[in-house]
Amino acid sequence: MHAYIGLLVAPFMLVAALSGIAYALTPALEAWLYHDALSGVQSGTPQPLAQQVEAAQHGLGEAILPAAVRPAPRPGATTRVMFAAPGLGPSKHRALFIDPVTLAIKGDMTVYGTSGVLPLRTTIDLFHRQLLMGDIGRLYSELAASWLWVAALGGLALWLQRRRGLRTQNGPRAMRRRHATLGVIAALGLLFFAVTGLTWSKWAGGNIAELRHAWGWGTPNVSTLLPEAASDQPHDHDEHGEHGHARAPDAALNPVDFERALKAARTAGIDAGLVQIEPPRGAGKAWRVAEIDRSWPTQVDQVALHPRSMAVIDRTDFTTFPLAAKLTRWGIDLHMGSLFGLPNQLALAAIAGCLVVLVCWGYTMWWRRERAIQRSGRETLSETFVALSWSARLGVLAVAVALGLALPVLGASLALFVAVDLLRWWPSRRQASTQASSR
Repeated sequence: MHAYIGLLVAPFMLVAALSGIAYALTPALEAWLYHDALSGVQSGTPQPLAQQVEAAQHGLGEAILPAAVRPAPRPGATTRVMFAAPGLGPSKHRALFIDPVTLAIKGDMTVYGTSGVLPLRTTIDLFHRQLLMGDIGRLYSELAASWLWVAALGGLALWLQRRRGLRTQNGPRAMRRRHATLGVIAALGLLFFAVTGLTWSKWAGGNIAELRHAWGWGTPNVSTLLPEAASDQPHDHDEHGEHGHARAPDAALNPVDFERALKAARTAGIDAGLVQIEPPRGAGKAWRVAEIDRSWPTQVDQVALHPRSMAVIDRTDFTTFPLAAKLTRWGIDLHMGSLFGLPNQLALAAIAGCLVVLVCWGYTMWWRRERAIQRSGRETLSETFVALSWSARLGVLAVAVALGLALPVLGASLALFVAVDLLRWWPSRRQASTQASSR
């Protein structure tokens, strides 16, 4: 099975690893590439946030309200004013970067996701997750993540079984020893990649989300439904959906309300430098002001504010999150390289680099082994399975079915592995039976 994973799934793992390295090392490149958009004047008194929003509206040429605003987190940085645009698709906004002091427009580009990544990183991110092919492309990354943990655990099992013999392997077989040693060193990181990667996947990720919800492990999120509107919309809990798809804010609002919302949130204890202000998404909805600092220590508190009084009607504090929700938050941020900054990014690149080397060594060993097998006869998974006891066969089948239901892409690809193996095994079995009967 370890060989089949390496032979048939490793190319997808290789693409994920290489694109992951590019993604992990991109923040420093983006800081240089988009320096003009991200930087304003270092000194001077910042203008009110309302005037910064108006400057963005003037640059846009329309008096529409932003879908979200991210005030400058520090002196010398720019304010990001983000507008919804129907042609951009889910989780994308057109962002104008405003110098808080001079009100000059320093940049105009599309940003993506809650983390607000810029165009270069967005392209690498989408390639890493779905090869720029949309939902169908997500099959590739889910396939890689579904089998990566199996390959890592299988490699550990093989190492434990053969570690004494590996120590004495030299010459052409030394590569097997190096492959095993590097796999053991990188195993924990590879398991982390697999688990966190599956949480983002389309099919397995949906099953994981249902499991978390059933066990009460979901991430708390503020409700923006106003108390007076609750009786009319008792089942409106689609808060995450509002982030995923751009929706127009209430037209009755004006830029001054962004200033009011920020002041009210600061008074309520939203004290992170990185915050995002979102206006109500229609009648009966509240403002949302959220901390978006995913570094350490994590600051992701949120408040919902009444649009007239700016009183807090709901809030979530990271310190009160269930442990599972905290681990999910930290796992995602660690996978993205944002939790510990540059050291985090370098560690991710190193683990992904180990996976690249493991795949290359694995193919080299397979090629050498294939040439040896041609001289000595083929070994198949089916032959090994048939040699098991009935109880062991039932156990293997039970585990395979359970994993296939929990991880559908793994289940479908496992069926393909078995079909390929049967095509390799059946002719040799018939030949052996024919030879035995002729005797």
